[in-house]
Amino acid sequence: AHVLRMVTEGKHYFLSRPRRFGKSLLLDTIKELFEGSEELFRGLAIHDEWDWSQRHPVVSLSFGRGKYTSAGYADTSAMAQLDSLEQAHGLESKVTTAPDRLALLLERLHRQTGKRVVVLVDEYDKPILDALEWPEVARANRDYLHGLYATIKDCDRDVHFTLLTGVSKFSKVSLFSGLNNLTDITLFPRYATICGYTESDLDTVFAPEMAGLDRDEVRAWYNGYSWRGEAGDNGRVYNPFDVLQLCANREFRAWWFETGTPRFLVDTLARQGIAAYELDGMFADDMLLSSFDVDEIAVEALLFQTGYLTIQEAALRGGFLDCTLSYPNREVKESLNRVLLRKLAGGGANRALSRSRRLLGHFMSNDLAAVEAEFRAIFAGIPTDWHRKNDIAHFEGYYASVFYACLAGLGMDVQVEDASAAGRVDLALRAAGHVYLFEFKVAERTTEGGALKQLRERGYADKYRSLGEPIHLVGVEFSEVTHKISCFDVAHPPCGPAGTGG
Repeated sequence: AHVLRMVTEGKHYFLSRPRRFGKSLLLDTIKELFEGSEELFRGLAIHDEWDWSQRHPVVSLSFGRGKYTSAGYADTSAMAQLDSLEQAHGLESKVTTAPDRLALLLERLHRQTGKRVVVLVDEYDKPILDALEWPEVARANRDYLHGLYATIKDCDRDVHFTLLTGVSKFSKVSLFSGLNNLTDITLFPRYATICGYTESDLDTVFAPEMAGLDRDEVRAWYNGYSWRGEAGDNGRVYNPFDVLQLCANREFRAWWFETGTPRFLVDTLARQGIAAYELDGMFADDMLLSSFDVDEIAVEALLFQTGYLTIQEAALRGGFLDCTLSYPNREVKESLNRVLLRKLAGGGANRALSRSRRLLGHFMSNDLAAVEAEFRAIFAGIPTDWHRKNDIAHFEGYYASVFYACLAGLGMDVQVEDASAAGRVDLALRAAGHVYLFEFKVAERTTEGGALKQLRERGYADKYRSLGEPIHLVGVEFSEVTHKISCFDVAHPPCGPAGTGG
């Protein structure tokens, strides 16, 4: 149904989705459709709406193969693909530049078949993304692709339909100025579920495979991706790769996360001074989410386009789409924070990860003495000078990031700067029927016990009393001199209505 809407409503399209979300399969489906493979579409929404007597030649390019970190490799790949396409259609060309060769191919296929050509480009951006750590190569690849893709618009008379797909959305100025007639459907509500599996897909198509699996767990682990923030079947999808791996292996694991190494992402976060606790709840508008280029990478766009954050809420204001970003699910939240903890802890990463795993049991048994001991050991194990090598904006932010990454990496119910009438508590955690409220301070910049004093004086506990759960105030102070926890104060106010003391 999505494909039918595309081919009847427009001509030139662009779609961005994270890796392993089915973009290649979507392009293969469109290819088979235009080539008239009717048997593949029987029983599907498009079958009875399609004229199967009409067939179009298809030119498919994919930059998914190879590693584009050396100068000239993008041209080598494009020329090899054009070789194969010409041979498949019994054509030969002596043209030595890819853009001219593509233009000649489109013209010849149109003339040869009497039908305009369908152009499909998969992983259009990989030659640039592969080379981001080598900016000169990345810029050269970008400029090369700019000329190649501009050919599609220049040959509009020979083109019937176009779809380019990739992970990122590069700015029109840098890459698509020569192809400015593309309709970007990435954030169109009616195409929100074009890639990924919906709740109804799991209820119907995957029903046999879901037998014996806890659906709430499946939902928590792998659902939650949204490209417009709507709730339910109309807006949120499951990660398709995770669902397939779960069905095959019957285990809840970070299947999708493990297939890619977000080292460049983590390095970018550290270089730009983004703290771990700042990721959940980031704000961006649709212009910023599309702001991506070799020399200017917006962290919000990088996180969103690569699938590590998704749209939690969205609203149109003044012609712009304002978005609140969040982790899509448990898989991403836990996995990314574990990777961030490794980055933040440096040489003490293994010890930090090992000890952080014990924290879950300590919180579940409400053993705050053990929690304190683990955190003290974690921070003591971080190399003395390591925080200076991290570009987190300030000392307190660095240590608070380690604290948050430990808890979020365990999948715990943790909220950062949870707002109330009294203000914003640094971190709120709920576990096993208890509420833990944390405030972080630098010891040398406050009086001893200042963190706990702030928790008490500002009445941060009032918001949580109505839950009827035990509340624990935890003031944590870090020393700029020793680079360790200097104070870990705990108080237990009553959990009754506000104003009952404590």
